[in-house]
This record gives sequence, structure tokens and C-alpha cells, in this order.
Amino acid sequence: MPERPRILGQRELARTRLFRVEGVELAFANGEVRQYEYLKGDHFRAVAVVPLFDNGDVMLVREYAAGRHDYELGLPKGRVEEGESYEAGANRELQEEIGYGARDLRVIKMLSLSPAYMSHRTAIVLARDLHPAHLPGDEPEAIETLRWPLARLEELLEREDFSEARSIAALYLVRDWVLGERA
Repeated sequence: MPERPRILGQRELARTRLFRVEGVELAFANGEVRQYEYLKGDHFRAVAVVPLFDNGDVMLVREYAAGRHDYELGLPKGRVEEGESYEAGANRELQEEIGYGARDLRVIKMLSLSPAYMSHRTAIVLARDLHPAHLPGDEPEAIETLRWPLARLEELLEREDFSEARSIAALYLVRDWVLGERA
């Protein structure tokens, strides 16, 4: 494994309510010096939750995605609040977005979306033993939900409104996890 580059300098380039852009100057072991920019996510922790019903269905949500200026189908997800565990944050997001809670929650993988440009990671949480439970959310409009059989994952991938990488990866991870439990 190569030696990590040495940090020569680092500074904040821009800041918004949600994002901080950092600049870093690096010296590589071979003498190359480069400037990099990336989104810094200091204390921002997030979850993407796979709510799995006993019959093998998952619950998806359709929400407005500002980056695409369209509605996107995906998993319930959101920020983990200060002092909250990933599991507690996942359970809260479920109750806010789909009106269910879970008695069995487990983090199955930490994912990074684009590690060359973002420090942010998302915990993929499998939620089982679901039960009706509702908390008020902070969404600007009601969230549409859709139950989908996990066994029909390939068909879901054919939909134009289902393209979010974390949701796709999470469903494959959960499908393989559940199949592994049954083996």
C-alpha cells in the first residue's frame, strides 16, 4: 500500500448552511505536489434505511430531489442528530418518513458516495420487525411511499425515477445479507 501524501496546507474555501468546501495541498512520496478540493462533512452523520417487511417487501419513498429538479424514488434517509446512534436516527427517520418504527435495527455497511470529493459517509441500516409508528417530519410536503418486493430488485432498477446510488447499493447489500442468513 502506498504511503499517504503529506498535508502541506489546508483551508476552508467556501461555506454554506449545509456544505463546507476545503482546499488541501498534498505532497506525494514521488515528489508530486497537488491541490485538491472536497466537500467536508465534519459532524454530519447520515443513514439510509432499508425497511424490510416479513413478506420480503421494502418500503421506498418518493421525494423531491433539488439536484435533479425532479422526484426520485429511494430509501428513507436523513441526518443523524447530535447524540443519536445510527440505529436511533434510522428509527426516527422511518417514523417521520414512512409511519413505521422498527424493533430490529442493524448497521450493515458504511458507504461513501464519492470519496475523492466528499468526506461524508452514510450508514446503511437494515430495519426489521416493523410496526406502525409516526413522528412529525421536517419535509416541505407529504412523502409518497411505495412497497416493493425485494425479489424484484432488477425490475426496480429499470425505472427512471430510481437512480440514487446509496439506495441501489443498500438494496443489493440487504438482499445478499438476507440470503446469507437463510443459507
